[in-house]
Amino acid sequence: MPIDAAKALAAEPRSGEISWNSKDVQLYHLGIGAGANPDKDSPATDPDELRYTLESRLHVLPSFATVAGSGSPGVISGLSMPGIEVDLARVLHGGQSLTIHHPLPVDGTATATGRIAAIYDKGKAAVLVMRTEVTDAEGPLWTNDAQIFVRGEGGWGGERGPSGRLEPPVGEPDRVVERAVRPDQALLYRLSGDWNPLHADPEFAKVAGFERPILHGLCTYGIALKAVVDTLLGGDVTRVRSYDTRFAGVVYPGETLRIRMWHTAAETRVAVSAVERDDAPVLADTVVAHS
Repeated sequence: MPIDAAKALAAEPRSGEISWNSKDVQLYHLGIGAGANPDKDSPATDPDELRYTLESRLHVLPSFATVAGSGSPGVISGLSMPGIEVDLARVLHGGQSLTIHHPLPVDGTATATGRIAAIYDKGKAAVLVMRTEVTDAEGPLWTNDAQIFVRGEGGWGGERGPSGRLEPPVGEPDRVVERAVRPDQALLYRLSGDWNPLHADPEFAKVAGFERPILHGLCTYGIALKAVVDTLLGGDVTRVRSYDTRFAGVVYPGETLRIRMWHTAAETRVAVSAVERDDAPVLADTVVAHS
């Protein structure tokens, strides 16, 4: 079997230095649609968007942690760990969990330590949990868990693991917003470090079973968090404590995302769907914990 669970779990963690600057942050923000005016009737830039795009006012959206240092967000790096040898065309990003220990600085240097934290046998697939812990001179910055779904690699009799499914939110959402995904969104977003050809190469996408290249799941992840911060948290990125999601479906560049939000003082439940495909689910079991 290409996945040797015992070997992967026993492997020594990998540590390395990462760094980023304001240009990296701005590029990431542009990759998730910052700078665009949600008011489709106004061609002018929304002044509030300058907190994501202008260096003199820059704040860092916490989901930047998934690409900080221009590293692949756990998906590609997890596949290079000892005991893991799989076909990239069989790989999908199943979910993401992010815990913020300290607000992310605009410019930073830190140590990132990654390891396979768990491997689950889902029968027809395996799920790898790639954990990355990042610290700087002041202490812990964030912890990232990427759930990597590998088709055709299950069935060895291992632990099935948690389902991750939540009870659906009760009642009507408190807010609903729509965000357009540009046709070139994936090409811009991949410049932040996720070079998987699934998001750019039509031929590779067909081999992987898709009619055309799909948007990175973590791009949708960032778009949704930005919508919550801008709509319900007063644009204050420092209020985000953690952000968990399950990738329930794909997004094709050029589509429109419908983002539903159920808000309380401590957390916001989120559901994201693709408008043009009859509200096909995109992000599910999504929770933003905040102050």
